[in-house]
Amino acid sequence: MSKNEKKEDKWNLDNSYTKLPALFYTKQHPQPTKDAELVIFNEPLATKLQLPKQPEVFSGQKIPRGSEPLAQAYAGHQFGHFTMLGDGRAILLGEQLTPSGERFDIQLKGSGRTPYSRGGDGRAALGPMLREYIISEAMHALGIPTTRSLAVIKTGETVVREKQLQGAILTRIATSHIRVGTFEYAAYFGDTEEIKKLADYTICRHYPTISNDKNKYVNLLREVIKKQAVLISKWQLVGFIHGVMNTDNMAISGETIDYGPCAFMDTYNPNTVFSSVDHQSRYAYGNQPKIAAWNLVRFAGTLLPLIHGHVDEAATLASKEVKEFWRIYDHHLLHGIRKKLGLFNEEIKDEELFEELLELMRKFQADYTNTFRFLTLNQYESIEGAESDEFTQWYEKWQARLSRQSQSSDDVLQLMKKSNPAIIPRNHRVEEALAAAEVEDYSVMEKLLHVLANPYAYITEQEEYATLTNAPACRYQTFCGT
Repeated sequence: MSKNEKKEDKWNLDNSYTKLPALFYTKQHPQPTKDAELVIFNEPLATKLQLPKQPEVFSGQKIPRGSEPLAQAYAGHQFGHFTMLGDGRAILLGEQLTPSGERFDIQLKGSGRTPYSRGGDGRAALGPMLREYIISEAMHALGIPTTRSLAVIKTGETVVREKQLQGAILTRIATSHIRVGTFEYAAYFGDTEEIKKLADYTICRHYPTISNDKNKYVNLLREVIKKQAVLISKWQLVGFIHGVMNTDNMAISGETIDYGPCAFMDTYNPNTVFSSVDHQSRYAYGNQPKIAAWNLVRFAGTLLPLIHGHVDEAATLASKEVKEFWRIYDHHLLHGIRKKLGLFNEEIKDEELFEELLELMRKFQADYTNTFRFLTLNQYESIEGAESDEFTQWYEKWQARLSRQSQSSDDVLQLMKKSNPAIIPRNHRVEEALAAAEVEDYSVMEKLLHVLANPYAYITEQEEYATLTNAPACRYQTFCGT
């Protein structure tokens, strides 16, 4: 057996998505590239998934054994308005089955036009694909559910956006690419039977424990609400801003998906927006929980025919579940808040203590991540505004709160270290890495990825990445990269 054949044997693909009605996908191969070059490959992830290092597959030049490539159809609400969507530049190669029985989608993003391209060229640029690689891997290291990145290929082609850019393909890994928008597509273009088949497939794939429940469709809604409530609370706790929380960008699995105009907040401000296309601040940091709830209402609406035969009764049952989002979200957010402040027990004014800190951070334009980092390291004097009477009073109140629990100062330190990252992918560091990559210097990105891989380590080599940029103050913007 040749070395290439041994590599090929590592593929263990299934294509369960093709068992859904043809409404949901179009079978199509990726468009091959001529001069593909592997820019980065995620060795630890490949090992976990038992996937070979095959640039010819990641570039679309070769279809792996067992693959039935397809583009997925979906729709969604973009900035509150329903529109036809779909994977306009992504091909699903199949689902890799791991030795432990886990199932992961293998998708090529930027691999050519599909029937859902809506006039786009189906390609992607190097910068946005590397950006997704960096941010998604940072999110994984932070312990936040996310799609992941296996490889980025430079295609050797030019894509035209605002200017000419280097083309690239990202290999994205997800527990699935089923979205709220997939259900909206079924509700808009399909019939009740097709919605049911999608729901049954989703339950089987993601929530098998409810398969035999009396009203499994109510429970599907309930489980998705739980997943999203936990996910959004984790976003808020680290200052992550998705940037484009359209319903097609909400995964049923509860993973963060589609890293377009995303970024991490530096100076704390709940109105922070980075996306160049979010002119009304719909998806600002402080709005993310209520947008998630809004999206879940859209999801609930697609399930009404399955929940109950009478629409009014179905709506009542669905409404009851959606309202639970806020209780679950608040519970997980408060749990995370306590950990960030080093609190092991519960007191009724803990949330108020946290809100007071946020208001001081907003007033004195303190950095979100570094404020908690300085508190963790007992470097309170380094926080913006620490010299003020207001901050001093808050600090004394916090210390008094810590004294009312039995845990030692070392216990508090360890809890805070596990809950407050020493490092996030700072916007200027990400841009620095992408700029270097454009001139084929990948060392900047590789070093950044190395320090981001263990964000709670609090080690010396991370300190320079915790500092803010010295560049003149300006409004940082991110772009979708489509």
